[in-house]
Amino acid sequence: IDRESESSKSSLTKFTLLGIHPSKSVSETHTWELKGPEIWSATSLISEDQDAKAQAWKTQAWVPQFRGSQTKQFSPSEVKSLSTPKHSTSALKVPVTKEKQNEDSTRPLWSNKVEYILTQAACSLRLSSLWSLPQLWLFNGGSIFPIIYILMLLLIGVPLLFMEMASGQRLRQGSLGVWKLTSPWMTGLGYTTFMVCFIEGLCLNVLNCWSLLYLSQSFQFPLPWDKCPLVKNASEFDAECARTTPSMYFWYRQTLKASDTIEDYGPVIPSMSLSLFLTWCLTGVIMMNGLKSIGKAMYVMILIPCLVCLCFLIRCFLLEGTSFGLQYLLVSEISSVYSVRIWYLAGNQVLTALGLGFGVIASFSSYMPPSNNCLIDAFVVALVNLGTSLLITPVITSVMGFWATVITSRCSEKNVDILMNLVSLGELPSEAQPPENVLANAASMFSTWLNSLPHSVKKMVLSKVSDCNIQDQFSKVKQGSSFAFLAFIEAMSFIPGSAFWSILFFLWLLSAGLTTMVGVMQGIITPLQDTFSFFRKHPKLLIVSVSMLMFLCSLFFARPSGYYFFRLLNDYWIILPILLIITLENVTIAWVYGAKRFLAEVMLMGRPISLICCFLFCCLCPFVLLALSVITLIYLYKQDFTYLAWDSSTSKLVPREFPSWVRNSLIILDVIVFLPVLIYFVHCLIHWIPFSSITSNMPILVSKSLTLRSRLRSAKDLRNEEILQGDKDTVLPSGQPLTS
Repeated sequence: IDRESESSKSSLTKFTLLGIHPSKSVSETHTWELKGPEIWSATSLISEDQDAKAQAWKTQAWVPQFRGSQTKQFSPSEVKSLSTPKHSTSALKVPVTKEKQNEDSTRPLWSNKVEYILTQAACSLRLSSLWSLPQLWLFNGGSIFPIIYILMLLLIGVPLLFMEMASGQRLRQGSLGVWKLTSPWMTGLGYTTFMVCFIEGLCLNVLNCWSLLYLSQSFQFPLPWDKCPLVKNASEFDAECARTTPSMYFWYRQTLKASDTIEDYGPVIPSMSLSLFLTWCLTGVIMMNGLKSIGKAMYVMILIPCLVCLCFLIRCFLLEGTSFGLQYLLVSEISSVYSVRIWYLAGNQVLTALGLGFGVIASFSSYMPPSNNCLIDAFVVALVNLGTSLLITPVITSVMGFWATVITSRCSEKNVDILMNLVSLGELPSEAQPPENVLANAASMFSTWLNSLPHSVKKMVLSKVSDCNIQDQFSKVKQGSSFAFLAFIEAMSFIPGSAFWSILFFLWLLSAGLTTMVGVMQGIITPLQDTFSFFRKHPKLLIVSVSMLMFLCSLFFARPSGYYFFRLLNDYWIILPILLIITLENVTIAWVYGAKRFLAEVMLMGRPISLICCFLFCCLCPFVLLALSVITLIYLYKQDFTYLAWDSSTSKLVPREFPSWVRNSLIILDVIVFLPVLIYFVHCLIHWIPFSSITSNMPILVSKSLTLRSRLRSAKDLRNEEILQGDKDTVLPSGQPLTS
């Protein structure tokens, strides 16, 4: 014990000679490690000999027992290299500003881990992905698709989710600071992520605006989308509504007030602008008190969707035709395993479902202590996301089966009446008269009877009535998530007590949408607070200012043509920037910063990481992301650049081609978004700035925030490792843990 004490005092004496006093806390030294290049003064000129000497003596201060007079330095990836200073001693001063010293200590933390996990899981559940998964499951391989999806989730989704969590937690920074400290060459990636997050936030709250509009209309009886409105001062229905369904008319004409083309701009719609203002107010109120209010709000906002989903699940099993929809979930197409398209769709669904690439995950994880086991968090969040999607899928599918059954039954009943009148008038032969029991199960029996007719008679019947086929009606769901949304709304109007179920449904949509919006807002707020101290001192002013700015920008979508621009960004634009951002993030961590070094640093923050993660980071994830990006580019190039517009003269959706200026606008938007990446890349290339940050060459220090078990484990891994230095061998003494 006396020898250890003397060795420690000797090491600390050398440490003091460098101008680094032993009275300074370990957290300050750890702060230098985390902050990277920003903590180093521009006027400090440090020679290589001094730097090596300082690092060696710094390590000697933390490991008090050495053999001889040799000192050791630990690299971030493999703690095994040593260097011996052979030159004279000189003072080394590493100035650290008080602001940077206090930033980590004053950074807020989550009240408990439950709130953190709930927030990460809730913000990753996007409404668009929840609607698209049932569609992909039904019409892209059947039950084979979820198997491919789960495989991609484990091999690609969880590692990338862990990467973003660990990056934010390790550096305790938002999207701007994380990539700036990881590699100077990737500083622009933070600005790109920030802009994409801003644009995505505008679109997300437009969805919440529509949910709020429908929720406010659900307290009427009958529901406004249940029947066509009457013409003023007349007893007739609106002619435009009579040519289509009431739900389609209410959506396109009364809610969106959609124009015939994307070029018909028109003024801002008052009802939508008011709803947008309220949704932005709700978002700001939830975030007003920071993590404290967000964490408490998540308990309520997650409980509501869970209860509503459970109610719908029970109610759906009692509806007619639900078995017809559920049977499609069990159909398997084995050949889809060999389809590149199926794997591509599953990969894209994983990335969008987890909310990767927006900087939200890193922002939330930056408020967790460094000792947190983020690998387990990544698995938990991914499993919650998967479980929620698998729970919602049968609900949506069964309701779609009920919807197809009701629509087909009404169509068949209408056709039976028409055919009986035509037969009685002698316009059709007696063979064309439907049997009397056909109305007992009109959805299936009418189609069966029609197919049993002779070809000539069937042709005559179809010339008078439409073919009511339940399979064809159900397959309309694959037209897109927007159609499934409208079909779901129409189906609820068929359920007894439709107003009650509509209130529950839109309350669920609004709660789920607001949780996602809170995450996107945090991805915008956190980088601004990390960059500007003024915003850290006045967080409420920042939240109000950002909410007001985004509200004004989102008014662009509250015009008659706004819906078409919304679909443009969601269908043609957002997927490519997200893929490129995630690819650059993965390449930066795996190849620029170094996957081994990254995993070693995470190991010192908690439990050791398996080498399988290194393979996934370095090989599998970059390859898959690159393949997804290339396929997306090919798909966007070959795809028809069209949109479905509402034609008021026919009350139908007609495909129209986007104008050329719209395509050019998307290209310009892509250039603007990725311009910071190019600027910083060229800047670093011109000034010969190294790929890795200064933190890459700094020794790994064990923080006080780590548990004793973690520190003992880290020391145990290093304990018996032999290091050659000159003509002497130096081995860490057995049983000597690293202490702070």
